[in-house]
Amino acid sequence: MKKFLCLAALLLLNAALYAQLPSVQLKNLEGKTINTAELNNDGKPFIISFFATWCKPCNRELKAIHEQYIDWQEETGVKVIAVSIDQAQNIAKVKPMVDGAGWEYDVLLDPNSDFKRAMGVNMIPHVFVIDGNGKIADSRSGYTEGAEEHLIEKVRELLSEK
Repeated sequence: MKKFLCLAALLLLNAALYAQLPSVQLKNLEGKTINTAELNNDGKPFIISFFATWCKPCNRELKAIHEQYIDWQEETGVKVIAVSIDQAQNIAKVKPMVDGAGWEYDVLLDPNSDFKRAMGVNMIPHVFVIDGNGKIADSRSGYTEGAEEHLIEKVRELLSEK
């Protein structure tokens, strides 16, 4: 029975990791509506990072990624999509923060946390690595210094599987 439960848990985890992105309508910083189910990177892996302007670990992680982002893009073609979960009263702070930090990420606004809920995110920062087919290949919550290296390693792994 114990083996059966372990196998069932593994199958559920595997199914969750390789699930397609849910369809939620969000806006980008320019006000354009984006359907999250259509997020892509022309067949290459991409990273989705949930953050908030008030979340210090989120900002440290996005800053650490930013410091290597050009190199990552040149090497792998990876793209980062940062999803702000700031509520409506704080949404005006997102663009100035992103611009001030010089982040060149695609930024989406999720003020009602619809996409956050649909992705099963309970705590931020939370990042997902999405394979070239739009399936979730990896996911983690929290940030410790250097953890961004795991993201690019997963992207490299996905590219080597092609």
